[in-house]
Amino acid sequence: MTGGGADSSVQRILITGAAGGMGRLMRPRLRRDGRVLRLLDVLAPAPAEPGERVELVTGSVTDAEAMAAACAGVDAIIHLGGHSRETAWVDTVEVNITGTHTLLEAARLAGVPRIVLASSNHAVGFREIAEAGPAGLPADSSPRPDTYYGVSKAAIEALGSLYHSRFGMDVIAVRIGSCFETPLPLGPRGLITWLSPDDGARLFEACLAAPSPGYRMIWGVSDNTRRICSLAEAEALGYKSLDNAERFADQLLVGDGAEQLRFPYLGGAAFCTAPLGAPNPL
Repeated sequence: MTGGGADSSVQRILITGAAGGMGRLMRPRLRRDGRVLRLLDVLAPAPAEPGERVELVTGSVTDAEAMAAACAGVDAIIHLGGHSRETAWVDTVEVNITGTHTLLEAARLAGVPRIVLASSNHAVGFREIAEAGPAGLPADSSPRPDTYYGVSKAAIEALGSLYHSRFGMDVIAVRIGSCFETPLPLGPRGLITWLSPDDGARLFEACLAAPSPGYRMIWGVSDNTRRICSLAEAEALGYKSLDNAERFADQLLVGDGAEQLRFPYLGGAAFCTAPLGAPNPL
């Protein structure tokens, strides 16, 4: 580890997958006075910037020893680590499912009181958009995964529930839509699922600050005009979205954009129709 220090008066947050796409987006947005970010990834996270209070850790979530060391002395964990798209079954199980179990067990032994798990809309990717209704699709809708990746996210939700029920840990599973700087890389589906990076940080702050949440499942999306996912559960924790993908609609609804929006399942065509185990474009 580098940086940070041993000052027990600060809040120390472990972020796994810190060198990944969402980890890089959240790192500057989760900086706070009185907070140290412990950043872990299999790839070395970028060095600390001037004045940044970070601890840099290189390690895998599948390594029990590394996870024990990473969890020592932290106040909460934001678990973003793992494969972020479809890949072979054996790799998905080892990294996403077994890796999450390894992390949760290390957190339990270290006495970490709160874990925020990055789940995904792909845990329910075969939910029909027509199911949503006026209030939106509930955050705790039962799993209908669209991929091996989606299966792994449903499994980590179940693991989080188990660790709350057995050991009393506060666990919040966030079914993230799609977190990019803009929804443009997502195509028209981004008008439904986009989570802006700023809203992502607002959501994680709400998860960290909510008093005694127990076990919760929430959606991680912005308040998009075309969203079909309920924000009630996240708002109950204190989340307030300030962004909306609709401002990008003119750029996304070109060509067959409107036709793409008619795909009936939440997971989108790229996930719901591609061969299992084949890498997805996003």
